[in-house]
Amino acid sequence: MIENSSLWVVSDVDGTLMDHSYDLTPAKETIELLQKLSIPVILCTSKTASEVKVIRKELNLTDPYIVENGAAIYGESLDKVNGKIILGKRYEFLEDILNFISKEIDYDLIPLNNLSDQEATKLTGLKGNSLNLMRDRHWSMPFLNPPSFLEEKINICCKKFKVEVFKGNRMSHLLSTNSNKGKAINALKKYSNIQNIQIIGLGDSPNDLPLLLNSDFRIVIPGRDGPNLNLLDQLKNFEFTLASEPNGYGWKNEINKLIINLKLI
Repeated sequence: MIENSSLWVVSDVDGTLMDHSYDLTPAKETIELLQKLSIPVILCTSKTASEVKVIRKELNLTDPYIVENGAAIYGESLDKVNGKIILGKRYEFLEDILNFISKEIDYDLIPLNNLSDQEATKLTGLKGNSLNLMRDRHWSMPFLNPPSFLEEKINICCKKFKVEVFKGNRMSHLLSTNSNKGKAINALKKYSNIQNIQIIGLGDSPNDLPLLLNSDFRIVIPGRDGPNLNLLDQLKNFEFTLASEPNGYGWKNEINKLIINLKLI
């Protein structure tokens, strides 16, 4: 569908399309409306491809999807590239770099995949097979958020190793400098070969900043306790809309308003 539309919805998942109880119900009706209007809904998330396949099935989505914070793009319709566009570096490569950074800053940065089942469930709310899907990671390295006083040291190390760290609400993500959510959007636009594509971008945390900066319509989704203030600060010089309700409810309300304002219905 992406090659038949010049307006795309590109959305983060956790905390944006759904809350942290993983309830997709609030957004379903609006997604069905977007499909009737032939507007692609492109999930753009830190989740793995294995996790997103489950979500796409529940939402009946067939559009390409961006995973691991922009490190890879998958989709059955990406036939010119055998169904995938890889922008990131391999997990094992990033794991080595995380270990090097840990030594340089004298602090153990702990990969998400190294947590016990109990620890991972406490952090993410996921259980059972959902943990296996979360750990099926190939192109990015999520790790526990370090103390804020170490962030400057970590960023200096990142420049040395040509990687970047994007901080989410619950964890940080180590990526190669060739990959982030914004770069993935641009790679998908290039693949589609459509001129003047407009992006409706939705996100809730600082790791969505590249997504939002590469969007024409920026929508920030708050959580139950309000919006991420760090993200708002980074967007202060840009035009954006802050949804009035949290998670999927804010998502559907703002999309519905925009569809009406753009006179698509």
